[in-house]
Amino acid sequence: MDIFKKISNNMGPLGQHLKWSHGYFSFPRLEGEIGSHMQFEGKEHLVWSLNNYLGLANDPEVRAADAKGAADFGMAYPMGARMMSGNSKYHEALEQDLAKFVKKDDAFLLNYGYQGMVSIIDTLVDRNDVIVYDGESHACIIDGVRLHMGKRFVYKHNDLESCDKQLERATKLAEQTGGGILLITEGVFGMSGAQGKLKEIVALKDKYDFRLLIDDAHGFGTMGATGAGTHEAQDCIEGVDIYFGTFAKSMAGIGAFVASTEEIVNYLRYNMRSQTFAKALPMPMVIGLQKRFELLKSRPELREKLWNIATALQTGLRERGFDTGVTNTMVTPVFLKGDLNEATALTMDLRKNYSIFCSIVVYPVIPKGLIQLRLIPTAMHSLADVELTLSAFTEVGEKLKAGHYKELKMAFA
Repeated sequence: MDIFKKISNNMGPLGQHLKWSHGYFSFPRLEGEIGSHMQFEGKEHLVWSLNNYLGLANDPEVRAADAKGAADFGMAYPMGARMMSGNSKYHEALEQDLAKFVKKDDAFLLNYGYQGMVSIIDTLVDRNDVIVYDGESHACIIDGVRLHMGKRFVYKHNDLESCDKQLERATKLAEQTGGGILLITEGVFGMSGAQGKLKEIVALKDKYDFRLLIDDAHGFGTMGATGAGTHEAQDCIEGVDIYFGTFAKSMAGIGAFVASTEEIVNYLRYNMRSQTFAKALPMPMVIGLQKRFELLKSRPELREKLWNIATALQTGLRERGFDTGVTNTMVTPVFLKGDLNEATALTMDLRKNYSIFCSIVVYPVIPKGLIQLRLIPTAMHSLADVELTLSAFTEVGEKLKAGHYKELKMAFA
């Protein structure tokens, strides 16, 4: 098949819809960010789509640390991969601080979250090992599992009975191959806002022999009494064998880390191909991350503000009859009934006429006939922002029910 035809045929439903409806395909353009607001197409919008849970992105201390890191070291250093010439005392200090915070023996910095998880899975298992994973795992987990040359079993999302069944199958197979079992799930599922059932999964270790790896991208810094993560919130720290967190959410940065025993971390440190053959995190990022981490620990009021905003938003939505699914975290999904055209029109109505910017999720991520709007509360939002959003959602919800968006074409600028 001609490569360009192949690309065109595989743009996906939303991409094809935008192309067909408007004659071209384009992405929204972010022109500037100011706290909970941003400039979009020349107009200020209230934004619910920024992964900036604790509001550290524009914190003066963070920006000063970023600037000082760049001034002191430039963007080039360190020049090389960690195993060669790319190591520094700053990288090592951050690793030790992170390990202590999430209550593990050691930690290893990773350049990117997505790439890191893919590579962790690839490194931990061989063809004799068996993977068991949650059916609604993030794409980084799915892609890591796809690289696995051995068997893998998927269980229904957060379904303990299904998980038990797949662990039973995995155990029988591992006994034949002589391999081990790696179970992978998330601490907080970023689309639904549901917590992974970590404590219940850990309890299954009484019945089966497996190691547990959790992706806590959304839980690190937001969940638990100190913000150490979802394993802290569910009081099952010891049962989580390998903890993975990213800096792209609560720390508003770039990169990730994996924490576990010294043995496992050292194995990953010297065997993860995505890190062994890649330049280390640049020094300004590491210096900036140290400041972000310091504030994450020393300002619990930021996490408290995040949860106050999330609670007010979710409570208000439910009181107005909106379906927020099964979320029990700050991630706030809103489920509506409608087709793809209605989803596009409703979203653009929110942006153009209400100056509210939030993410849209459609088929095939969710079933046909459903629209999901995902709102990400942060410590930068105010209760006034919540009230404004609730009012706007009430109006667009009524428009959707009345069929206002059925045939409406609203072009991206």
